[in-house]
Amino acid sequence: MSRVVVIGAGVAGLATAGLLARDGHEVVVLEKNDRVGGRAGTIERDGFRFDSGPSWYLMPEVFDHFFEMMGTSTAEQLDLIRLDPGYRVFRAPDGTDADRSPVTVPAGREQVTRLFEELEPGSTAELDSYLDSAQHAGAMAQKYFLYNPFTRMRSLLAPEVLRALPRLATLLGTRLQSFAARRFTHPVVRQILGYPAVFLGTDPRSAPAMYHLMSALDLDQGVSYPQGGFWRVIERIEALALEAGARIITEANVTGIRTQDGADGTRVTGVGWVDGAGSSHIESADVVVSAADLHHTETTLLPPSLQTYPESWWARRTSGPGGVLVMLGVRGALPELPHHSLFFTDDWDANFDAIFGAAPTVPDPASIYVCRPSATDPEVAPADHENLFVLIPVPADVDLGHGGPDGEGSPAIERAADAAIDQVATWAGIPDLRDRIVVRETKGPADFRDDYHSWHGGMLGPAHILSQSAMFRAQNTSKRVQGLFYAGATTAPGVGVPMCLISAEIVLKRIRGDHSPGPLPVPRTSPAGTEAS
Repeated sequence: MSRVVVIGAGVAGLATAGLLARDGHEVVVLEKNDRVGGRAGTIERDGFRFDSGPSWYLMPEVFDHFFEMMGTSTAEQLDLIRLDPGYRVFRAPDGTDADRSPVTVPAGREQVTRLFEELEPGSTAELDSYLDSAQHAGAMAQKYFLYNPFTRMRSLLAPEVLRALPRLATLLGTRLQSFAARRFTHPVVRQILGYPAVFLGTDPRSAPAMYHLMSALDLDQGVSYPQGGFWRVIERIEALALEAGARIITEANVTGIRTQDGADGTRVTGVGWVDGAGSSHIESADVVVSAADLHHTETTLLPPSLQTYPESWWARRTSGPGGVLVMLGVRGALPELPHHSLFFTDDWDANFDAIFGAAPTVPDPASIYVCRPSATDPEVAPADHENLFVLIPVPADVDLGHGGPDGEGSPAIERAADAAIDQVATWAGIPDLRDRIVVRETKGPADFRDDYHSWHGGMLGPAHILSQSAMFRAQNTSKRVQGLFYAGATTAPGVGVPMCLISAEIVLKRIRGDHSPGPLPVPRTSPAGTEAS
């Protein structure tokens, strides 16, 4: 088996290390920061523990499959709590007597159907059709597209795919926002169906309607929470990688990918890296998997002659949004907020124009997301306090600056944070919210650049528009360096923790020479837990 170096210990890097180590490879992971997790990080302060990245546990079958590939199960690794309600939608008070009360989205399709019928009488049949279509699209995606290394295009000629081509053409050629608007008239219903595109780093006016499959995840399957937060997920993936034999070195900043020319082309030979004390090292390897930001990998760690995706390629690509993250420790209870809340502006188009338009700026007001994990998990905040995580989508622009503790970040970041705090206080009816804040931490696009080498300081990676999805997205192997592979949110299949787990499995397929389009068969294990022969 091969000696493998994995660059980056985020979700994709840890998952790749675990899968390859379990497959018999000698694996070492090099992480530039002082702890693992990447964008799925954590901040601890004064008894509060904040997840500083993902917070929605969706696509549970992807987690189930990954853990099974590692010889265990989700039940053995995580304590999942199903959230009910799934989330709540807030709208701005408009100064009239119009009903602007929050819309609480319950768990489960039957209850969601009743909610939609209340909001838009007569919508039950349309919602059933919409969610049935979303379920079918999701199943097709997992069977033929998400796990597909796209090394054999005949995998897309399966009879089931060919029969679905007319429907797939419609879904790929229609934008998500218009797809929902043709079926529903209530503005909040349309927003509930369109906003999941933001989780994919995309304006719903640009995302293919294929991504309506996301609505099957939150409205049909429902939303869960891993007790201990997403940091618990990271801890378990790291532990499984270590148990499989991988070695992880933190404060190891990779400075270059080393190669050697031969008769059959250029091949990877290892990486150079610098430790926390400034000493240089060389790590030899037969295989290198970069789970770092792909733009950084290609344009910084490789010379121009060996770049599959050079600057000219990136200049033609569309970034997903940046983010201002606001982590708040709050004194006293906040029953007004469930675990997840979405604050939607009325002028939806203006909000997305500000983020993705020709003259990008911080939206004012912004459509924001608020997580209150202390509603479910007492471990994340001291007694009689609440933990709030606020996400403000903004343009991917490092000039907006850095965050910091207690309002000490860059002016643009702290202005956005202040506006979001006031927005939550007003819309959710918590007038003394600001006075009750005892801990405040922010992060901005410049932090994403410095901490994770994020392209443009983006929060997620390239947007999931059609030209940057599936086989059109940057793929998981270098075309110019043999033995060099890529994993993570900036490669296929895309952004989000489930996609990062899948990208790790695609790398495993590439190394094995497996061209199958769907998930790999789970290895059979003996009663002792070892692989059966």
